[in-house]
Amino acid sequence: MKIALIAPEKLPVPGNGSVEICILGIARELALRHQVTIISRQMPGLAITEQIDDITIRRVPATSPTEYTRAVIRFLKIQPFDLIQVDNRPHSMAAIKRAFPSLPVVLYLHSLTFAQPGPARLALLKKANWIAVNSQSLRQRLSRRFPSLKRRMGVVPLGVDLSRFLPAIKGEQQLLRKQFGISGPFSILYVGRLIPGKGVDVLIRAVALLQQQVPVQLIIAGKGPQVYVRKLRQLARKLKVEATFRGQIAHERIDRLYRAVDCLVCPSQEHEAFGLVNVEAMASGLPVIASDNGGIREIIVSGSNGYLVRQYHNPRSFAAYLYKLADNPSLARSLGEAGRASAVEQFSWARTAMHLEAAYTRLIRG
Repeated sequence: MKIALIAPEKLPVPGNGSVEICILGIARELALRHQVTIISRQMPGLAITEQIDDITIRRVPATSPTEYTRAVIRFLKIQPFDLIQVDNRPHSMAAIKRAFPSLPVVLYLHSLTFAQPGPARLALLKKANWIAVNSQSLRQRLSRRFPSLKRRMGVVPLGVDLSRFLPAIKGEQQLLRKQFGISGPFSILYVGRLIPGKGVDVLIRAVALLQQQVPVQLIIAGKGPQVYVRKLRQLARKLKVEATFRGQIAHERIDRLYRAVDCLVCPSQEHEAFGLVNVEAMASGLPVIASDNGGIREIIVSGSNGYLVRQYHNPRSFAAYLYKLADNPSLARSLGEAGRASAVEQFSWARTAMHLEAAYTRLIRG
């Protein structure tokens, strides 16, 4: 098959966000058996055409979402494909489908953000030959918003590069701790955007409670609006929490940070469609404590391969689970090992690509 994967207009591939990570991870697996082209935006310092492994990346202008879509269509008209997949942009997908009515066009939705209720959005979504979603939770929510689309959607869980996200080998963790400036006896990691809905403030308050019982260090990796990040820093100082704000770490290096810490916390306060950081941490052998919401509960079995926090608005709930791990290293180790086994069994990019490949074949034959 000749497959075109269309990245959102704001997100250059390769990139650090979950959507860009997913596109490249899926493309690498599909390219083992098919001819894959990723279409992405032009950026200073990036070539217009680039080969990564067996994937072709073609970058087109993106002065606006509309102009980006037009540039994508112009490229597609000179380069024949058997199937087109558009990630997270119903407007772009609908315009591409109108330009290529006889080609199968797939929309891969990663969240609810671009599927707000209303007849106009429904009309766009109906243009897709098939809609892939990353969790049962997202499918259920979209089905309630758009009942007529229920039979047109399929769940395709995301994955992780299992050859790169690995548990630390003997002696490696201490070396990585020095590199990242981690000195505390128990280190907690947050990875993701620094916005209110992600619950970093709840985590800081939880760590403030925990450090009354055990010494602890919090590492925060991610970026967000400066005003909000400043508030988080002020909160950490006020509560005397030893928090290190690392900023955004390039995805090609983030696996090393996972291997340097003792656990990952994902304290999301709003619906999380999937939560890619959880499977990356699990693949790295880390115990994970995460909010019991959305697609996260399809990844973590509480008490088996991590912990789900039901009262995730309450810092004390996170502090209680964190204390369990800090106080019992063998428990933390066993949860991490179970998390790694879950990632290997359920969350590889090969498995994600297999689901998509089967759907692509049905659509092309149909």
